[in-house]
Amino acid sequence: MSDPAYPPPTSLRERKKARTRQAIQEHALRLFLAQGYDGTTVDQIARAAGVSSMTFFRHFPTKESVVESDDYDPLIVRLIEQRPPTEEPLAALRHALGEGLSAVYATDRDALLVRTRLVLRTPALRARLWENQHATERMLATALAARTGEEPGLRLRVIAAAALAAVTAALELWVDGDGEEHLPALVDGAFSALGP
Repeated sequence: MSDPAYPPPTSLRERKKARTRQAIQEHALRLFLAQGYDGTTVDQIARAAGVSSMTFFRHFPTKESVVESDDYDPLIVRLIEQRPPTEEPLAALRHALGEGLSAVYATDRDALLVRTRLVLRTPALRARLWENQHATERMLATALAARTGEEPGLRLRVIAAAALAAVTAALELWVDGDGEEHLPALVDGAFSALGP
């Protein structure tokens, strides 16, 4: 990505690895759109990306992970940790997620729509959604705790879970409307529904 929120890989090897990973993901999404998720094999994705199946599995452990995997988590964690320690946790999440989503939306809107649609409408991927959200909830709670030095206990986990529920509801509405609405505005509205 060329967005300043995503620092470019520093070494030639890291840049090549990032380009290969991005190519695999782009070809996978294209094939999933053309053939359906279930009708697309890892071998087809690898061939389309010009890599071996072994290279595919070096970058993505499963076919599901090529859809689920993104590089947004480090950005979100960094944005949460940069919020003022005196800011309420829900407000910190609202601002950090809003800023991160705006950066992603500006550079990757179409890919985000395709990936989100696939996750929400493909039973094999939707079944994994809870597991992924549980990991994200822990990540958000830990990042919130790092701002203030408190433990990522029940209070922060509940706040992180509520924020994730708000974002998920906005994403579902966005996908249901074929991406016509402005996703950052939907997410902001979802946070407003949680209260001040």
